[in-house]
Formats: sequence, structure tokens, C-alpha cells
Amino acid sequence: MELHTLSAGEISRGVRAKEFSALEVFSSSMARISSLEPSLQALLRVMKEKGEEQARRVDGLVARGEDPGILAGVPVILKDNLCLSGVPATCGSRMLEHWIAPYDATVAEFLASDGAVFAAKSNMDEFAMGSSTEFSAFHPTANPWDLDRVPGGSSGGSAVSVAAGYVPLALGSDTGGSIRQPASFCGVYGLKPTYGLVSRWGLVAFASSLDQIGPFARTVEDLALALSVIAKPDLRDGTSNRRSRPNYCASLPSASLRGKKIAVVRELDSMKGQLHPSVSKVLENTLKMCAEEGAEITEVSLPVSLEFGLPCFYILAQAEASSNLARFDGVRYGLSSPEDTLLDLYLKTRGAGFGKEVKRRILTGTYVLSSGYYDAYYLTAQKVRRLLTEEFDAAFRECDLIALPTAPTPPFRRGELVDDPPSMYLAD
Repeated sequence: MELHTLSAGEISRGVRAKEFSALEVFSSSMARISSLEPSLQALLRVMKEKGEEQARRVDGLVARGEDPGILAGVPVILKDNLCLSGVPATCGSRMLEHWIAPYDATVAEFLASDGAVFAAKSNMDEFAMGSSTEFSAFHPTANPWDLDRVPGGSSGGSAVSVAAGYVPLALGSDTGGSIRQPASFCGVYGLKPTYGLVSRWGLVAFASSLDQIGPFARTVEDLALALSVIAKPDLRDGTSNRRSRPNYCASLPSASLRGKKIAVVRELDSMKGQLHPSVSKVLENTLKMCAEEGAEITEVSLPVSLEFGLPCFYILAQAEASSNLARFDGVRYGLSSPEDTLLDLYLKTRGAGFGKEVKRRILTGTYVLSSGYYDAYYLTAQKVRRLLTEEFDAAFRECDLIALPTAPTPPFRRGELVDDPPSMYLAD
């Protein structure tokens, strides 16, 4: 039995039934990483000792007849903008290259308490700003299905880790597509949970009104399993939704599309020139399969969202990034370049610590927040955001699901869009 091919659910059931040990599963994961990581470069840090310690703890609980949790012995990889006590959280940036997290992110606490075993921290676009995992300060990551193509981003390392069989589950963060797009590019499942469903305590912020933590998996069951563990209220996160959560796994055996209304966006026809033919074909085939399963295919209109959604997102996200990243000044933590004056310290530290894409977004965000431009850009974008929300609310009163492509193209070649920011942004 090749343990690295098992799903999280299969691993958990097998460990609890003593068919194999958590340590055996973890060793299989380490062997898989050793074999493929030189060519994929999906990781920033392998945590062999920490993982072995956690695996032995799980095996000890099983041996004593105690409940090890629903993720018993399941290896998990975390994106490197999630804090894990005693482990660097670089965010893919030189700015935090040597910063050691002093505490665990809430999602890490939840995973560990349910028996998960941490295998590694994954590569990412710097501060989650990118769509290809080429903007990591350390190295780019390759797509496991074609090494000449990108895996998507910014959570590309986590997506690759699941697709390549390093682990059955990984966590990423999604601000404007950073879980969903790399999941699509790597052929796995990825979910951006509803805002407030999953605690963000211990996630290094990019755009606070948009950031969410979510899972990658190779099966829908595993996605539901991961969500059931991490989607819990947390008093430390002021945006955490206090409502009780449903059992995400309970309805899977009886799940059916019969009678569900799945909507196609009417305006998508006018955008066919922006969609790669293969993407359009996959969407068409998916809708056909859903209809065969008993779903009703209908239409909704989202004119404001399709025309203004992307510019609205980038104005708001870059404005929030400008504010959030102001804390990295060389004074309190992270990279510091000693200088004679405080101004020189700021300039030298931020100049050396941030990469070009992060600098570009900070400058743009600062511009739209500046006097004379705030009303024209940031305030207008906030108003458009409200219109987008109202438009989707109206659409969901007419349907159960909206079918849209995750990305407009298949994975592009490495280096193809690095110097073309507008095209890279469209990849979100």
C-alpha cells in the first residue's frame, strides 16, 4: 500500500483502526517530498522533527485507546503566512526571512488538537501578492503536471503539495483567488470559506477585509473534513462568526444535484474572447454533466460584477496592503538595516526587504488613499463593492449555484507574465 496516495479520511480511519501507524504515514510523506521537491520547489521548510513528534503522540493515543481526533495521523502542510510557534513565517519575503512565530495560528491549534501532523511550510508569492508563485523571494514553484508552467498563486506551494502527493491536505489563504486559482491550475479542490467562518488569528494580513484561510484536498470528502476542523468560532478574531457550524461531512453521502438551480452568467458570452477555448469547453461540459444529474440550468445577470469586479478588488486590496505592510519598518521585527536617521532606516529596510511586486502594490495602494485621490478611487471602489454584493444577493435569490470559470486560462508558462502585471492580475 502506497500511503501517500491515501485520502485524509482513509489515513485517519486506518490509523485509528491500527492498520498502519501515524509515524509510517509521516515517513511516507517525507519520502515523497525528498523524491519530488528538488524539481517542484513547493516548500520553504520541512518540519521532520516536529512532525515525527506529533505522529508519535497520535500513535500513543491510539495505543492507549484514547481518541486521537478526526484527522488522526494526517500530514498537513501550511502556507508560510500562517504562524506556527517556534517556526519561521517568512510570507515568502526577505523582510521576514528570520522572523520566528511566537504563537500558533488558531487553525494550526485546531488541526493539531484533532490529530493532524505538520509536515512543512509551503512556498508562496511574497505577502500573498501574485498569481503564479513566481514572486517568492526564495524560489519559484513548478506545476507538478508540467514543470515549465506555473502552479498558480499565491498559495501555489500548498496546491502543488496536495497535487504531488506530499500530503492529502494543505492550508492556504485566499484574498482574490489565491486558493481557488492554484487549485484549478494543479487539478485539486480548493475552497475559500465565507468571510468570518474560519479564524484568521495568526495569518499575516494582506487585505484584512478580504483575506480568508481555506483548505486544499484531492477529494471533496477531505475538503469537508478539513473545513469541519478549522471552521470554528474564535474570540481572538474580531471578524469570526459566532454562529454554530453545520456538519460539513454529514450530507456528503446523500448529496444530489437533482432540483438544484445552477445559473450561467448571461454576460459571459460577451467575454468569450477573454476565455481560453479549453476553459469554455470545460465549463460547457460541466454544465452538461450537472444537467444529466438532474440540475436545472438557468441564467442570471451580473453586469456590474464582470465589468468592475477586478478593478474594484485591486483598488481595495492594494489600499489595505499599503496600510497593513506599513508595520514592517525595521524597528519592531523583521529585517532591519541600521542607519543614522529613522527615515534612512525605513527607506533602507523597506527597499531591501520588499520585492518589486509588493513595492508596486504598496505604491498603488498609497496613491489611492492619498489626499485628492481618496474619493475618486478608494471611496468609489467601496461603493462599487456594495453594488457587487447587492448584485450577487439578487442573483442567489434566483438560483442555488453560479457556474463560472475559476481562471480565464489554463496554467501559463513560467516567466510568461512576470513583466506584464495587468495580464497577471487578470489571471486572478
